[in-house]
Amino acid sequence: MFSFFKKLIFKDRLRKEIKEEDIMKKYLIVGLGNIGAEYTETRHNIGFKVMDTLAKKNAVTFTTQKLGDLTSFNLKGRKVILLKPNTYMNLSGKAVLYWMQKEKINPENLLIVTDDIHIDFGAFRIKPKGSAGGHNGLKDIQEKLNSSTYPRFRFGVGNTFGKGRQVDYVLGKWSDKEQNDLSIRNQEAADAIENFVLAGLAKTMNTFNGKMPKSE
Repeated sequence: MFSFFKKLIFKDRLRKEIKEEDIMKKYLIVGLGNIGAEYTETRHNIGFKVMDTLAKKNAVTFTTQKLGDLTSFNLKGRKVILLKPNTYMNLSGKAVLYWMQKEKINPENLLIVTDDIHIDFGAFRIKPKGSAGGHNGLKDIQEKLNSSTYPRFRFGVGNTFGKGRQVDYVLGKWSDKEQNDLSIRNQEAADAIENFVLAGLAKTMNTFNGKMPKSE
């Protein structure tokens, strides 16, 4: 009888360990942007662009679900969930929190992809935590998660704008030269995200931070 209960306890513990292992292998990658055709080609929507590139690379398509467009794929035994919130940039945290809770995503397995005017166009800055840096999307995520400790991927969009023209710049369209280089930059970003999932944050930071992709 003792042996029977011992086996039951072992099986129950094994189930819990398997569930915990499955959770550790799930990743939520969120690209920030604004919905609507008028925003599609703007600098502020680079997060959406990177998600589209990553989805295409892995032959998956987005479907509209609660609070955003979602898709997922398996990468060497890891489940990668891509999210493009449809809440508009300033309310991104609502979608992030909902899908983190629904999919049981650990904070270290969350990655937020967003634009950054403090970084040269095409350069990457990947960090484990940090302030919102004046970015309203990151600010809302921080408020909703009640934490600034989550990985983020800042995609440099440059800052070639005059005083008081920041909003016009980030909501403006890419220059012809930037547009020509975007496909390469997006592919590099997709590679960096896959590296984050497979190799971890530290190695991804060492490999991709501050390194400019080659132009065509």
